[in-house]
Amino acid sequence: MAPKLADIETLAVRCPNWVGDVVMATPAFECLRANLPRTKIIGVLKRSMRGIVGDSPWFDGLVDGNDKSWADFRRMREQLRAWSPDTAILLTNSMRSALTLRLSGVRQLYGYRRQWRDLLLTGGPAPIRDGQRVVPMPMIEYYLDICRWLGLDVPPRLRPRLYIGRELAQRGDAMLAKYDIAQNDLLVGMNPGASFGSSKCWPADYFGELAGLCRRNLNAKVILFGGPGEEGILQAILDRAQADVIDTRPDKIDLELLKPMVKRCNLFITNDTGPRHYAVAFDVPTVVIVGPTDVRYTDTNLEHTAVVRRELDCSPCHKKACPRGHECMKDIRPAEVFAAAERLLTTCR
Repeated sequence: MAPKLADIETLAVRCPNWVGDVVMATPAFECLRANLPRTKIIGVLKRSMRGIVGDSPWFDGLVDGNDKSWADFRRMREQLRAWSPDTAILLTNSMRSALTLRLSGVRQLYGYRRQWRDLLLTGGPAPIRDGQRVVPMPMIEYYLDICRWLGLDVPPRLRPRLYIGRELAQRGDAMLAKYDIAQNDLLVGMNPGASFGSSKCWPADYFGELAGLCRRNLNAKVILFGGPGEEGILQAILDRAQADVIDTRPDKIDLELLKPMVKRCNLFITNDTGPRHYAVAFDVPTVVIVGPTDVRYTDTNLEHTAVVRRELDCSPCHKKACPRGHECMKDIRPAEVFAAAERLLTTCR
């Protein structure tokens, strides 16, 4: 039976652990805030993810959600106990995330009933299954279905949303000026990494060739984005690029500053990774190169998105590293991606 959340004074929300999933959970955050205007809502998420939800109206406070080590768990528990939430909603699927919240003193836990979590949960929906397998569905709807089970009013067609405050906008403008990007420049952003693993990564030499196509045929400026540990991928692209490309590595653009940078782009070309969802949130035309992942998880809000992929006998495998020839990515050539980009720019004008 669903609880009466309106009677709850403080609610903790255990946010997802991946960048893209946090963005796809923003409609659920928005739904909770709209339905519970007088409740203190505390976001529990990794410290590195705070910039994603920065400047938003969803949370009254944030708690570090790192819980893999004993020291991290103790820190999270102390921060949670300072807020004293008696109820939590889990947007994560793991047993550990439920256990650490329970051990932090949260009495009522609601989330998906999977992976033996029934022992720890107070209640929640069951995922749709085909036999023993959970049926993939758009993650936005997956998170909102928890809100529906809780009896909340969920408006139709909620979209991902990100916020940029005045200070962050000024930082973004300063960075764009540093890169000599004018207001009338056609700016193409490229995101060639993927923290998930190498299987999601389109070859660096392909990105280099594509950068040349964008420079020559679109008269565009091309800017490369990458996260920690992806510096080598960006260097490989710069080594192979057939045109001048803006290198953002020296400025170490974090997940917060990435918001105004992606919003400024006229076109975003990316692997199937977190920043693609930034572009969706800001209605930036986006070409996504998909390899090992199941497109059903992201099959929503694609009005300004072109998905380029190959259907192979091994896909979707969801493996972090390809055990064979990585054909799902290598068979997609730069000319094909550029053609998709041109069509998208034409339809989105």
